[in-house]
Amino acid sequence: MPDLDDGKTAEMLGSGSKPYILKNVGGVYSCSCPAWRNQSIAIEKRTCKHLRKFRGDAAEDARIGSATPPKPATTDATGDEEPTAAGPPLLLAESWDATADLTGWWMSEKLDGVRAYWDGSRFLSRLGNVYHAPDWFVQGLPPMILDGELWVGRKAFQRTVGIVRRQDKPDIWKEVRFLIFDAPAARGTFESRMEFLGQAIPGWKAAYAALHPHAVCRGTDHLRGELSRVEALGGEGLMLRKPGSKYETGRSSTLLKVKSFHDAEAVVVAHEAGKGRHKGRLGALVVRLGNGKEFSVGTGFSDREREAPPAPGATITFRYQELSDGGIPRFPSFVRVRSDDTTAKSPLPAGPVARPAAAKAPVVTTAAAPTAGGKRYFECVEDGASKFWEVWVEGVEVCTRWGKIGTDGRVTKKTFATAEKAQTAAGGMIVEKTDKGYGKK
Repeated sequence: MPDLDDGKTAEMLGSGSKPYILKNVGGVYSCSCPAWRNQSIAIEKRTCKHLRKFRGDAAEDARIGSATPPKPATTDATGDEEPTAAGPPLLLAESWDATADLTGWWMSEKLDGVRAYWDGSRFLSRLGNVYHAPDWFVQGLPPMILDGELWVGRKAFQRTVGIVRRQDKPDIWKEVRFLIFDAPAARGTFESRMEFLGQAIPGWKAAYAALHPHAVCRGTDHLRGELSRVEALGGEGLMLRKPGSKYETGRSSTLLKVKSFHDAEAVVVAHEAGKGRHKGRLGALVVRLGNGKEFSVGTGFSDREREAPPAPGATITFRYQELSDGGIPRFPSFVRVRSDDTTAKSPLPAGPVARPAAAKAPVVTTAAAPTAGGKRYFECVEDGASKFWEVWVEGVEVCTRWGKIGTDGRVTKKTFATAEKAQTAAGGMIVEKTDKGYGKK
């Protein structure tokens, strides 16, 4: 049977006069037919009769699995994004609050790949799903636990995902590297674990594995300079590890992520209806950039804004992390309606929508933090999970309570240098939660 080389397209006649377009992009096969486009599963798992006719049933079954793939493991019913019984015991990062002094911490580039937990015989995703790497790719890896990233390169996240989620173990895995940044089972501090890996990895002779480099942070200016350098190269951001730290399971303040976000403007062209807890109100705004590209913004809204969203024609400011290969903002989040927007039918922006470079500094949240002793309560009900999250400030401590709605949940506390920094950190946490779909109650 014929096949499509990476980056190539082919035409296949359907029932109409216009042919459907088949594509292969990084091992992800697509078809322009409605049957392929309207499936509610990940794009790398989709197929259709046109792809099967072109490639053959055997090739398609090998690519996506002959049986219906198992549903990904869901988040813990007791809280948001905590480790699950199905997922491996991973260390998860918190976000830098843009004020804490990280002098002496270990700094590395944040890789825009997929997190991979080597359990001694196979790669597992953060949710416990298996990555089907070829035997030649894992040859030499030891029978011990390793934490790292499957990575193709900067600005290649979509290609990485397209490769590692395939089940037919294609040769394009040769583009991937397993970059190791910890050995959870090794004893001692972070420094001793890095020393162990530095000595052990060369002896494994694993052709596709390498140690991810770290450098000591010399202060905030050094951190911001390194962040700018990495971003200029197309990197995603930085990760900071606390010196002397042990490998913990779950979210920990010993591992911090630092990323820049950018502000831009777009014009509202339509509303998407909400589902689940947002049924009967706004689900997302369909917006258009000045260059004509359209996409949806579905996070960052308060309950009040979802009840009375910006009208079509309004100009909004949104925040995003980076642009996809197709020029679409990734992780867009609503910020506000432009303050000088006084008409319901504003003209489309004529020029570029990106804000000046000054917007590249790590985001310092402007969300209203809880007043001393006051509590703010949020809920998220979607995909069958009903979760709550509550935050309040007690002096220099930020307290959070989270869990499944109807339970007492769990309480965690984090101490900051000053009450002002605690308030700032609480505001940042609120921004993160609302971006994930939590609504204030």
